[in-house]
Amino acid sequence: MKHFLKPSLCALLTAALTCSLLFAGCGKNTGTPGDNTKKNTEAVSPPTQVVENSTEEASTSPQDTEASSESGAKETSSPAQHTEAPSQSSAKETSSPAQHTGAPAQSSTKETSSPAQHTEAPSQSSTKETSSPAQHTEVPSQSSSETEPPSHEQEDWTKYSNESQGWGQGVNFNSKNQPEGSLSYQKKYGSYDAHFIGSDTDDKVIWLTLDEGYENGYTSRILDVLKEKNCQAVFFITGPYAEQNPDLIRRMINEGHVIGNHSWSHPSKGMPSLSVEDQIADITRLHDYVKEHYNYDMTLFRNPAGIFSERSLSVTRSLGYDSMFWSFAYADWDPDKQPDPQTALQKLVDRLHPGALYLLHAVSETNTEILGDFIDQARSQGYEFKLP
Repeated sequence: MKHFLKPSLCALLTAALTCSLLFAGCGKNTGTPGDNTKKNTEAVSPPTQVVENSTEEASTSPQDTEASSESGAKETSSPAQHTEAPSQSSAKETSSPAQHTGAPAQSSTKETSSPAQHTEAPSQSSTKETSSPAQHTEVPSQSSSETEPPSHEQEDWTKYSNESQGWGQGVNFNSKNQPEGSLSYQKKYGSYDAHFIGSDTDDKVIWLTLDEGYENGYTSRILDVLKEKNCQAVFFITGPYAEQNPDLIRRMINEGHVIGNHSWSHPSKGMPSLSVEDQIADITRLHDYVKEHYNYDMTLFRNPAGIFSERSLSVTRSLGYDSMFWSFAYADWDPDKQPDPQTALQKLVDRLHPGALYLLHAVSETNTEILGDFIDQARSQGYEFKLP
């Protein structure tokens, strides 16, 4: 037992002396924590051993414990350093692990602040940029409301003349065989979406139109000819015609023809003879009827008897319609005074011209008889039939 105590006492004295020397050495080297930290790190055993040694040495060296406390007090400004120091502190290396551990903690704190600042910058940039699209979105909205045309309820109709004008293409023609009256009126009233001649005035194109004020028994035969010739046309119908001939109208639609609005009541003195309110009611009545019963939207209007005024053209335009007149028509509307078929055919062929807008009446027996020959002869001269 005495032999056992002597070596132990010697070992304890040796350890105490060693710790004192190390502590004194640490105090001298505090000016270069980086170098001291590096050396101590190299000498340190794995972390689990450091903790074990710390327990043994703390019980044998009160001075080392106080040094550790002082070291912790100096470094309380860095929570990371203060927290980690006790867990890794040893009598030999209390200050060193704390310094070594604290360096990354400080560096981490500085680096964490940078991402935070960096995060704010995009946020500010995003705020600035998002304001631009919002402003850009408002501009089209304002522009759209400013350019939107007024509805017919808002229109001041008194600024348009209601002087009635009848229409006929006249007997004067230019070098292309085009009626000069049609060209003149097209220039004068074209801004009202009115057509006195076709739009293809340089090409051999024909717009073929037929008026259907009432059914006289020929429309089915006319549709047969058009189908045989693979030719499309525009049929202008009235209210009574729409009510009384549903099968014919459905056939027109199904075979690719266009249905046009010829007014509901077909006033004999033309649309200008009606008030603006009555004109609107007459046109929309037929429009709504055709839409309801045939699921068809009409966009072309033919003025009854070809009578119009600036005001009536404005009313028609406000309802979304183009007004279709003609650059060729002849006396074919009276069933009791039908022209000779050969004479009539020759007249139709002689008046061919680029941009022709033909008006034929479907109540005419003569027209029904000569229609196929007219289509053939027009095509033989290079003309093409198209829809407006």
